[in-house]
Amino acid sequence: MPRLYCKEYPWYAPGDAKRRENGVLAARLMLNAALTAPTTGGEDHTEGEIVWGEEELDGIARKMEELAYSLGNKRLEDEFKYEAVMVRASDCVLLLGACRAKVSPFDADCGVCGGAEGCSYVYKRHRTASGLIDPTDRSLCKTMWDGPFCGIRALNLGFGIGSALWIASRLMVDSCAMMSAGLAGQRLGYCRNSELVVGLPVATLAKNPYVDIIPDYHVLNMDRLLDEARKAYILPRQAGPDFRVYRVKREGEQIEGEE
Repeated sequence: MPRLYCKEYPWYAPGDAKRRENGVLAARLMLNAALTAPTTGGEDHTEGEIVWGEEELDGIARKMEELAYSLGNKRLEDEFKYEAVMVRASDCVLLLGACRAKVSPFDADCGVCGGAEGCSYVYKRHRTASGLIDPTDRSLCKTMWDGPFCGIRALNLGFGIGSALWIASRLMVDSCAMMSAGLAGQRLGYCRNSELVVGLPVATLAKNPYVDIIPDYHVLNMDRLLDEARKAYILPRQAGPDFRVYRVKREGEQIEGEE
């Protein structure tokens, strides 16, 4: 009879691979919730991608570590480095992008973006053609994100993220929103139609990997400490005697040939 066996450790063993598939399934339902979340104007505004696999997750994590130093923002450096470790520990990452935040403002003259009325705060800071924002020119970007963004569109993305996390809580899987993972994913070409992307890593582990994070977590994490333990075990093994040459006498044991 076919059976489905799941076990968290060893990582990426057949039992763990099946467990990770459950996380991807949860992410699919989270993506559906984000796409159907309430939106201003009732038009589609969100795109999403699910990334899984050891190589793919490591690619996002490495990009996060690169950005930790290349952005030149000391306040965010630890956040990017620590959250890269969390991405590697995840089953998958759900990336959600606001595909209208830059190129298609809501044009409600609402001032939610914090700028002047008439949405001029957004339009004047991007190249335009025939009254529309030109999405092909990114030369004006001087910050992490190619903003400014329409505030209404950004709020719509927030509704999608909240809906996705609500589904995660109901499915009993761990997840959280990460700006760092979203930026790394966007720089790698995921959610290519969006200039504003947020990452939601998903995990089905015994211990939530996104909380209880200690200082210097980028070096004091489970993967690194297990590797150091292997080194501490293997080196003394090679220095010690082989059991076939030297027999350790245990308490109460009589070794052949001894009186």
